[in-house]
Amino acid sequence: VQDLRYGENPAQRAAFYRDPEINEPGIGNAAQLQGKELSFNNILDCNAAFELVKEFTDPSVVIIKHTNPCGAATATDLPLNEILLRARACDPVSAFGGIVALNRPVDKATAEILTETFIEAVIAPGFADDALAVLAAKKALRLLSSPPFDQNYDEKGLEIKKVTGGFLVQERDLKDTPAAEWRTVTERQPTAAEMATLKFAWKLCKHVKSNAIVLAADNRLVGVGAGQMSRVDSVRISIMKALVPTAGSVLASDAFFPFRDGIDEAAKAGVKAIIQPGGSNRDDEAIAAANEHGMAMVFTGNRHFKH
Repeated sequence: VQDLRYGENPAQRAAFYRDPEINEPGIGNAAQLQGKELSFNNILDCNAAFELVKEFTDPSVVIIKHTNPCGAATATDLPLNEILLRARACDPVSAFGGIVALNRPVDKATAEILTETFIEAVIAPGFADDALAVLAAKKALRLLSSPPFDQNYDEKGLEIKKVTGGFLVQERDLKDTPAAEWRTVTERQPTAAEMATLKFAWKLCKHVKSNAIVLAADNRLVGVGAGQMSRVDSVRISIMKALVPTAGSVLASDAFFPFRDGIDEAAKAGVKAIIQPGGSNRDDEAIAAANEHGMAMVFTGNRHFKH
């Protein structure tokens, strides 16, 4: 598609290639409407942002920094501009210089909010003409318009990861256990509101680098612990990053808890419900810890490591 100025760092040469057989809406077939040339890191981050926002059918906004979400919100009863504000409130410091993805066309009110702070790029399934007029004031801002948004994933697509002397190929992580087959393993069942937010958090957690922990409340992201070497540290970081009270929030973990310490830390922060795959030899300890704290815990039976 294009030669890039450089790769992840200036000393690395790079280029962008497209698979012409993949028609699924995404970074590979998005049209750039304005702004500076996309960089290697821009393309990676735009892809991460759009793949996450595609998880949602309701109007949603995701903000990505270095391929991890630092803001996300969804709603059925709010205009897109207010959903953007809820997403940005999660971590406005990290949102500076980030990538914004939306699963609805950008309108004028949303465009006005997008111009309030520095962002690298916006990717969405279209922009209204008056939104483009507003965003034109930010001449360097990259605007990417994807084909109409849908959730028809191309399951034939493969992921390729390069290693020295070879490469790894795997199917995309598109399979998940239906929510109807999830198991509540604690004495307390999640409330209807908690279950709705657990579903939201589970979708987010899938797109966070492992070890991944997500805190969510009222269908918006509250805190993220990403890429840590121990799960309990990811829990602590997710709590530390939260700018709103964590009492009453829910927690999603991309893999099982090997010890009860992460659950104990979550309880100190007021987390009321947890969703995780289960499958540890110490699941009984995790369940006992949740019961001691009066938490609800749901097992999905499906892991979402992301390296």
